[in-house]
Amino acid sequence: MTFFEELKRRGLVAQTTHEEKIEDLINNKKVAFYIGFDATADSLHVGHFIQLILMKHMQMHGHKPIALLGTATAMIGDPTGKTDMRRMMTVEEIDHNAECFRNQMSRFIDFSDGKAEVVKNGDWLRNMNYITFMRDIGKYFSVNQMLTAECFKSRLEGKGLSFLEFNYMLLQSYDFLHLYNNYDCVLELGGNDQWSNMLGGVDLVRRVEGKEVYAMTSSLLLTKDGRKMGKTENGALWLDKEKCSVYDFYQYWRNVSDDDVINCLKLLTFIPIEEIEEMERTLEGQELNKAKEILAYNLTEMVHGKEEAEKAHAAAKAVFSGAGSDDNMPTTNISADELENGSIGILNLMVKAGLAASNGEARRLVQQGGVSVNDVKITDPKTIINIDGETIIKKGKKVFHKVVIG
Repeated sequence: MTFFEELKRRGLVAQTTHEEKIEDLINNKKVAFYIGFDATADSLHVGHFIQLILMKHMQMHGHKPIALLGTATAMIGDPTGKTDMRRMMTVEEIDHNAECFRNQMSRFIDFSDGKAEVVKNGDWLRNMNYITFMRDIGKYFSVNQMLTAECFKSRLEGKGLSFLEFNYMLLQSYDFLHLYNNYDCVLELGGNDQWSNMLGGVDLVRRVEGKEVYAMTSSLLLTKDGRKMGKTENGALWLDKEKCSVYDFYQYWRNVSDDDVINCLKLLTFIPIEEIEEMERTLEGQELNKAKEILAYNLTEMVHGKEEAEKAHAAAKAVFSGAGSDDNMPTTNISADELENGSIGILNLMVKAGLAASNGEARRLVQQGGVSVNDVKITDPKTIINIDGETIIKKGKKVFHKVVIG
């Protein structure tokens, strides 16, 4: 099995500009390639994770990753998949976010001794003269053709597309031209949703330099029925444990559906593909829980380290085996001042514990029979809970949370 064949079997090859040439490039040569990450938050999330995994696969096979941090493109915002304009961020915010990205990426990618590069497109785009850019680069782009791109379609059919965002494709395309000229980069990788932008870069290099470069997308992390994975009640599934606890990260993967666990193992882990395909052939029903534990532990170890993965695994085992609470269970400390005679209403308690966004949401959960406190089901939204020692709240079948006075 060649390296390219392995990537295909894992679902890490979706669309290609020149499949046979890319296959030869990946299997038989050592090339510089890039993946772009717009610095729109202070942490990477699971949506970025497939690209980090693909980057690591490529590096392990001798190719040189270039992690392009979008410190200029983030000032505009990619309209792809968005129903409205992104929030405008300050330069300081974006630069801070880029530094956070760099630190997180170093857990996965070896940047020592020139084995990989981190570059910021703000270094060449922020101070570029607009008129010069339009004369030199804008002339190569057809507005008619751009309007047919998938990345613009949903916006054109909805709230409309700003001229600011319309420039995004040109900037991303120019990134490829810059990296080709300055880093000998001949391949761009990214998610399926970036296909139109990536084609723009391939075409621009051909038009300006007369050279052939390539683009290849990977599958997005979707459920079997086509929904994006990585969304939690509190938003995105972040890789920063301050934004998403290690336990919650572990539990997310432990609780993926039976239909999705094998695909996640293929896309997101380095477990040999033959082992995963054997699980796919032999595991069914309750046996798939074994695959889910492997997935949850593997990803938690990659993102947060072996010690944290062990703690999260132990906490999950303790809770689900009925052995009681565990020190590693997500915990909320409530001060005595927040209690009335040592007690608090169940709705307030759930909001304080982050298990509901509002009293209204908490009320619905209680009325639907989805809340228990210390193994006692709560059905009355007016219930008062006495906080004495450890109080364990269970929401649904799989969410456990500990509340203590502190």
